[in-house]
Amino acid sequence: MKKLPVEFYDRKDVVQIARDLLGKIIVTKFDGVLTSGKITETEAYIGLSDKASHSFGGKRTLRNEHMYAAPGIAYVYICYGMHHLFNVVTNKKDIPDAVLIRAVEPLKGIETMLRRTGKIRLDNTLTKGPGNVGRALGISKNHSGLNLLGNKIFICDDDVYYDESEIGYSKRIGVESAGAAALYQYRFYVKGNKFVSGNPNK
Repeated sequence: MKKLPVEFYDRKDVVQIARDLLGKIIVTKFDGVLTSGKITETEAYIGLSDKASHSFGGKRTLRNEHMYAAPGIAYVYICYGMHHLFNVVTNKKDIPDAVLIRAVEPLKGIETMLRRTGKIRLDNTLTKGPGNVGRALGISKNHSGLNLLGNKIFICDDDVYYDESEIGYSKRIGVESAGAAALYQYRFYVKGNKFVSGNPNK
């Protein structure tokens, strides 16, 4: 498997990138411990014009500064004071588009993932939902700003391609206060995969 090149992230259409990330393999390697999972669910956020985005209207704070970084940088933020949510920065530097990784199908390092999450056995709750993704893969706010072409967090191409009949899309989850933007069909997922939040068959 090869790491995705910067050109994958350096594109204007973050919605297309969110779709293209399905089937890619996210890998973390911290202190010699490797875990990985196949991406099964994503959400796109168009930085400046998307009211559901942290950077809507050009908002720029210490929390969201890494959204404005170069393409292929990790943006990790804390939700509800406890969940560390991993996002992929896309487009050009200072254009704060990003893709939230909402779910993965665990591949390598499952025993490590179980220890990190406090679970006893593997089931579909291990890595579905963005908070569980971060916890299982060991990703925290401290990793925000890492280059995804490096060796701690990276995404690989496994030559998996889904045709349109295999991909579901819907409005995003948890952005009800974003007005009309809450209805944008910017969530993508692999139909029928049990490691998807919500009903994977819709």
